Amino acid sequence: MRTDGLVIIPTYNEIENIEAIIREVLLLKKNFHVLIVDDNSPDGTAAKVEELQQEFPARLFLEERKEKSGLGTAYIHGFKWALRRGYPYIFEMDADFSHNPRDLVRLFNACSLHGADVAIGSRYVKGVNVVNWPMKRILLSYGASFYVKFITGMRIHDPTAGFICYKKEVIESIALDNIRFVGYAFQIEMKFRAFLQKFHIVEVPIIFKDREKGNSKMSGKIINEAVFGVLSMKLRSLFKRKGF
Repeated sequence: MRTDGLVIIPTYNEIENIEAIIREVLLLKKNFHVLIVDDNSPDGTAAKVEELQQEFPARLFLEERKEKSGLGTAYIHGFKWALRRGYPYIFEMDADFSHNPRDLVRLFNACSLHGADVAIGSRYVKGVNVVNWPMKRILLSYGASFYVKFITGMRIHDPTAGFICYKKEVIESIALDNIRFVGYAFQIEMKFRAFLQKFHIVEVPIIFKDREKGNSKMSGKIINEAVFGVLSMKLRSLFKRKGF
């Protein structure tokens, strides 16, 4: 079946959102496929996906992992799965409706029609477009973005964004087994590696809406990884250490 790309959605305890997000993506006019990478959710997320596979055969796929191993490794698992099957466009998206599924079409068009290699659904390219976040979290996120730009030299307004379309050539060029980060800093590292290889990266303005159902996966450990890891990542790139 012809497809416009694969949407990878990592999950852990997303039973409240998973059916609705799958239906929204698969009922778009663009013919996307969906891969759920589930980290052994105890709430039955994977079982619900299996049930929906009966309704969406050959378009909805499930990879179950044995334990909760981090956002970055879930995406890497999904990237490798997608490359083995030759998907030309590979998307990252959250399960909790913080990313509007209809914006997948805009990201796809940025790459397929307008020459981008990486299209980022950006909260900050045109002001601050975030709904239902407390001011403290907005300031933390916006400040982190400024910090990343300053350290890395990337002119990306939303380097921690997790709503992205990659051309498969970008994913193929990145040594996925050398990715160091597993939390939200994974998003920064992927963009930084694409930036170093001079891929054309664009930001597509979106409105980001905080989850209404389920619990946030944000933690202090994830924030520390982003703050201290970015500096070490930049230093490794400057000295071209093995494995970068």
